[in-house]
Amino acid sequence: MKLLHVDSSILGQGSVSRELSADVVATFRSRHADIEVTRLDLAVTPIGHLTAAHLAAAQGAPVDDALKSDVAMGQVALDAFLAADIVVIGAPMYNFGVPSQLKAWIDRISIAGKTFRYEAHGPVGLCGGKKLIVVSSRGGVYSEGSPAASFDHQETYLNAAFGFLGITDVTFIRAEGVAMGPEARSGAMASAKKEAAALAA
Repeated sequence: MKLLHVDSSILGQGSVSRELSADVVATFRSRHADIEVTRLDLAVTPIGHLTAAHLAAAQGAPVDDALKSDVAMGQVALDAFLAADIVVIGAPMYNFGVPSQLKAWIDRISIAGKTFRYEAHGPVGLCGGKKLIVVSSRGGVYSEGSPAASFDHQETYLNAAFGFLGITDVTFIRAEGVAMGPEARSGAMASAKKEAAALAA
């Protein structure tokens, strides 16, 4: 069993999503001795945003030295995603969406002919069978039924993006309201940690 662990928070050790995504991975490690974990930290080692040069390189155009390492990094990221049975993503909400580092990674793994294809009736995802776990952290409250629910372009985007790739087994572990005072933060963390502990049973 292969697990890909992706973090995208820029907050280092103070990050809620990093702490919780690590808990999820630790739970899987403790219950599945054969698991092989690949780690991708998009804040420490970011993958370049998609550009016209990347698209040209994908079509066989010559790649200059400045782009070669980034193209190679993108290929490694794609290979790790394709090989994974389980993908755990630490995804904080930044300005109602996902971190730009995470969006860049998703752009680089969303490749026609690799993770999806177009057929006569429309696009078909090629990544079915993977389990996706998203650790979602939010400073405020944006869940369904809350006054700010319409501002959620984080979880809605992730559901759509990975659904497009054919992934239907998606679980969100949410720590919400973590910027609304110490009591709200500790309660959100405790609830999320309980969900994380139960997940890999």
